[in-house]
Amino acid sequence: MCDQTFIAVTFGACDSCGKASPLMNIYIKNEPINYCSFCVEVMAWQGLQKGETLASLKQESENLRKKLEEERGKLTDVELHQVAEKVETVAALSIKTRRVLKGHGNKVLSMDWCKDKRRLVSSSQDGKVIVWDAFTLNKEHGITLPCTWVMACAYAPSGCAVACGGLDNKCSVVPLSLDRNENVTAKKKSVAMHTNYVSGCSFTNSDMQLLTSSGDGTCALWDVESGQLLQSFHGHTADVLSLDLAPSETGNTFVSGGCDMKAN
Repeated sequence: MCDQTFIAVTFGACDSCGKASPLMNIYIKNEPINYCSFCVEVMAWQGLQKGETLASLKQESENLRKKLEEERGKLTDVELHQVAEKVETVAALSIKTRRVLKGHGNKVLSMDWCKDKRRLVSSSQDGKVIVWDAFTLNKEHGITLPCTWVMACAYAPSGCAVACGGLDNKCSVVPLSLDRNENVTAKKKSVAMHTNYVSGCSFTNSDMQLLTSSGDGTCALWDVESGQLLQSFHGHTADVLSLDLAPSETGNTFVSGGCDMKAN
């Protein structure tokens, strides 16, 4: 019996059957309820019946679980290594270094290609974001952030902007200009704000929406124009370290991975 329930014997009308008899005065959360001994026995019997029903449901659930495991066992009729033996050997890939892009002063933490397949953006622990021409090795733009460890960067689908973020807990969008001498850093706009570092970012199929992942254990979808949070995604129990958008026209599916050893 819990500390909020106790029984006292009194005399009066039963709250259940209305008969005047010695009562079992039951206090539940300091609220007295008066029942005669017969009604108390009936309620106890009903409670026992409920307990038996619960036990039978548990047994039924256990039986269903065992049947499900048996059906799964029928489907898993072969081991992975046995199937792999029948697969043809994949020839060694011939990968050669075509270009080496040099310019960062510390570890390069993230990179992303532009859809034109020529330009790319990189972010580094030196606090800089660089837009490159992969054909000529020229640096088209250099963006300096107020913090080091720029852990995330992404090219907009139109190729007219890049997003970047890191230990400042923000993800900013920087519009790019055809004039390489223009200071694009001055046009930087903060779009996303997390309560911990930004670990990844990706535009959807539109320049107007940005998806971010963070060390605060969440992913979030933002409106680029207003900076408004459109949707927050929960499910990780630790830092979210990466995300990737599924290659579809709608752009409404993504995967994220984190320190909880899960991919959601």
